[in-house]
Order: sequence, then structure tokens, then C-alpha cells
Amino acid sequence: MSDYYLHASSYVDDGASIGAGTKIWHFCHIMPGAVIGSACSLGQNVVVMNGVRIGNNVKIQNNVSVYEGVTLEDDVFCGPSCVFTNVVNPRSHVSRKSEYRQTLVRRGTSIGANATIVCGVTLGEYAFVGAGAVVTSDVPAFALMVGVPARRVGWMCQCGDRLEIRGGEGRCGACGARYREDSGRLAMIDPPSEGR
Repeated sequence: MSDYYLHASSYVDDGASIGAGTKIWHFCHIMPGAVIGSACSLGQNVVVMNGVRIGNNVKIQNNVSVYEGVTLEDDVFCGPSCVFTNVVNPRSHVSRKSEYRQTLVRRGTSIGANATIVCGVTLGEYAFVGAGAVVTSDVPAFALMVGVPARRVGWMCQCGDRLEIRGGEGRCGACGARYREDSGRLAMIDPPSEGR
């Protein structure tokens, strides 16, 4: 008996690895060579292709395909119908499997519903991609990204609240974590208050 939950309508191919406590819901397909960590949740109609690496406690909502070349670190959230790609110039009649570009989604990142992540980029830790955004370049840690193409419009705390940065520093009103901005990057300088 496996130590993960698999709905009867879903398939896990031989050669896939799935961690303890993970739940795979309706109409999913996990391909050989995919690695999924523990305590993950895959919503309805999720496809995880060969070679994909998914960390622990990752939440993938309905109708998401995670293509070869994509790595999702721990605690990533993928909203409903968000899109990953792995080739920048696809053609049906031209095989480009040798040209897959790697996409790295760092720990704690949230990707909103219907957002598109064009291949070959890295989304920094705890970045927040708004619904419908199209990410075409690397995203700094803690960045709040919106629009087409996506642009940074602010910063987000590790806890998920929007930060107000003044004079190069800011404190999260929800959890108390302190941050410093320098040269277009944000770094946490004091962790969240205890109890959060």
C-alpha cells in the first residue's frame, strides 16, 4: 500500500516517485521519472511530465501541466490553470526536445491563476506572480509581479502580505518581519515575530 493518496481516476506511471502524505486528485497523470515530494496536493487535471522535480508541501491547483524542465521547490503554490512552457519557439513539425529550457521556481513562490511562466526563467524565493501575468524574465525574491509582460510593482512578505518599503526598509504589518531594499533586490533582515 502506498503512503500517498491517489484518486481512482488518476494514473501514476512506473518510475515516478511520490512522497508520503501527498494527495493526487481527479484525472491527474504523473509520468515516469517525475519526482514529487511529501505533503503535496495536486488538484484535478494536473499533469506532471518526465524529469520534473517538485519539492515538499507544494500546492498545484486544477488544470496545470508541469512540463519537463520545470523545478518547483518546497512550499510553492501554483494557481488554477497557470501555464509553464519549455520551448521558446515551438513548431509542430520541428522536434525541439533537445532545446528545452530550465525553469526554476524557488521556495515559497506563489503563481496566480492563469499566469504564464515562459521557460528559461528563475522565480526568486517568495515571489508573488499575480493572476494572468506573463513572466518572461527572472523575478527577484519577494517581488510582486503583474501585467503582460510582468513587471515588478512592489514587494511581498514571506507570509504573503504586501510590504511598504520607505527609505530602503520596511516591516510587515502582519508578521513583523523586517526587510531591506538595495539595488532592486529585497532581503529579510529580521525574521517574523514569534507565534506567526
